Amino acid sequence: MLSEMGCMFLDGTSQGGAMSIHQRSTQKGKVYEVRLRGPDGREVSRTFRTKREAVEYEAAQRTAKARGAWVDPRGANVSLAELSMEWLQSNPAKRQSTLARDESALRVHVLPALGQRKIGSLTPGDIRALVTDWSLRMAPRTVRRMYGTVRAVLNYGVETDLILRSPCRGIRLPAVEPAAVRIVEPRDLIRLADSMPEEFAPMVWLGAVLGLRWGEVAGLRVGRIDLLRRTVTVAEQVTRGMGGVGFVSPPKSAAGHRTLTIPVALANLLSIHLAHRGLTGAEPDAFLFANADGGPLDYSNWRRRVWLPAVESADLTGLGFHDLRRTNATAMVLDGVDVKTAQARLGHSDPRLTLAIYAQATAEGDRSAAQKLGARLMPSTTDSGSAVAGPEGS
Repeated sequence: MLSEMGCMFLDGTSQGGAMSIHQRSTQKGKVYEVRLRGPDGREVSRTFRTKREAVEYEAAQRTAKARGAWVDPRGANVSLAELSMEWLQSNPAKRQSTLARDESALRVHVLPALGQRKIGSLTPGDIRALVTDWSLRMAPRTVRRMYGTVRAVLNYGVETDLILRSPCRGIRLPAVEPAAVRIVEPRDLIRLADSMPEEFAPMVWLGAVLGLRWGEVAGLRVGRIDLLRRTVTVAEQVTRGMGGVGFVSPPKSAAGHRTLTIPVALANLLSIHLAHRGLTGAEPDAFLFANADGGPLDYSNWRRRVWLPAVESADLTGLGFHDLRRTNATAMVLDGVDVKTAQARLGHSDPRLTLAIYAQATAEGDRSAAQKLGARLMPSTTDSGSAVAGPEGS
């Protein structure tokens, strides 16, 4: 029967196509090694104690290759930790900040639980248990981000033929409620700026008036500020790389590289800042906001030393720097700025992102819209203040 499966052992060896079985002697006795080549030409092998096991395995591999369902036998010995490392190294073009985020997610939240497991042994139940554990101690948005990283790693295992199917299937994820937009009122912006150390106070206005991200503000250099033309050019950002080390990089997209016109009040404030900080006439590459050595700010350190004490002092606990950007976007919507202009000023590559994230009505905006619609569509009744029964009313 074994010979009928196409694998005869002659002088300890049977060959067939790109597969072969070799008999070897070890200290523990005879073993049978199946050698085969995958679709990529790499030779892999697997050892069995009995001839029957080797022949059956070789036959199963032939059938799998014929059906296009072949899986690299190495997958049986590759741990999730090893696959994760290979996945992280597989895309050197990925942004350092993205690599740092993915590496941290795997190291802190995934590998402690499943890192030593062989990827071929992982089941949907294992992934489901991991997601359940996360859901007990993480926000839904964070759970989804962690799951996305695990899924990407295991999909890479499928793409490289180490596993036939990913265990990330049929997994129910927690629902994410739309994040409430926190709008900072002008009086609160003033109080917040007054609570900041003088050398960092203009950062509040750059975030609120121009809608800049923290990294974009921290990446501004003296040469990017044109007080004569009243413009600020966003060409760099400060972000985190592997190991939490900050570095300066270009914006994430072409849309992020932009030149923004600034109001007179902000131009005057920046002029005062440059003078007080001794930056007037400084090297154009000098950072507008820098650490003690003149280098780029570290976000974690800046947030702990500068931002959190200021928001506490201004009685704005819980406020994030990104809320200033949301305030800017919402103000543009309420003031009737068209979506295309808002998109360009915010540096969004997709206008849908501008609408989906920022164009959330506030009570003030709702009242304003009602008044404008009434004035446009019901001018006579609006002017008289009389009630309207409806189209068929008297």
